Amino acid sequence: MAKAIREIYGEILAKYGQTNKDIVVLDADVSSSSRSVLFQNVCPDRFFNVGVAEANMVAMAAGFASVGKIPFINTFATFLSTIGLLGARIFGSYSELNMKFMGAYGGLSDAFDGPSHHSVEDIAIMRSLPNFRVYVASDETSTEWIVKNAIDSKGPMYVRLSRDVFPTLYSLGEKFEDGKGKVLRQGKDVTIIAAGIMAGFALEAAKTLAGEGIEARVVDMFTIKPLDTALILESAKTTGAIVTAEEHSVIGGLGGAVSEALVLGQAYVPVGFVGLDDTHAECGPYSELLAKYKLDAPAIAAKVRETVKKK
Repeated sequence: MAKAIREIYGEILAKYGQTNKDIVVLDADVSSSSRSVLFQNVCPDRFFNVGVAEANMVAMAAGFASVGKIPFINTFATFLSTIGLLGARIFGSYSELNMKFMGAYGGLSDAFDGPSHHSVEDIAIMRSLPNFRVYVASDETSTEWIVKNAIDSKGPMYVRLSRDVFPTLYSLGEKFEDGKGKVLRQGKDVTIIAAGIMAGFALEAAKTLAGEGIEARVVDMFTIKPLDTALILESAKTTGAIVTAEEHSVIGGLGGAVSEALVLGQAYVPVGFVGLDDTHAECGPYSELLAKYKLDAPAIAAKVRETVKKK
């Protein structure tokens, strides 16, 4: 049975923490939610619960990084990318310290806590910081690679995680490459470039569209920064249309990054965006929120139909 992304993250962090003594973990009093508590259980001397003091947590992490430690900084994505932003900018972006910002409960996955806890602008914020790399976990296997990559790679990094269970996209042992997206399905009529839970939904949409004679390529763009510009431009040339799908505002996130790549590469093709349309979401069951705000497979299929007509 598939596990929630947050549970996978906690287990992986605990696993690597037992063999790498440089890893330290900080949490802002939500370790049972972020599942960094699993690291605490096996490495209590390297776990620090700072309380509801996100800005101080980032400053503490900077201290650890400055003496050679690898700090993993944990709290809900919306607080990490706002209250923790000044420290991220000064200590991570400007000073290039080796800090790993792990944004729990990304998107609308903290469903019942509503707009104060939803994170629909974090990708736009964090990808704008010079020297930061930005990733979105898309399933269990990609989550493990992202955490291992964070440990092995130097420099500041932001990772968006989720509370929920995601569809399985990859087999164990799948190889990933930094800055390279993954083609999950080939197609000739349109390319759906997705991240996070939307990658699984994009595959569902592609199956529906195939029954209508529309063959959609599906790309999991788990690496937002560095962005796989080469794959984006090749997809535009091959399929002649692009649709982006993200659990984020349509402003400044994956859609914005892909559009920038297309314009700079002079690839002028029809583009459609699936995401929150410049709005916050309300409280409710996660699946119902995704459906209401058109962040599911039917919404992706509808946007593809609309975009393909513009070719």
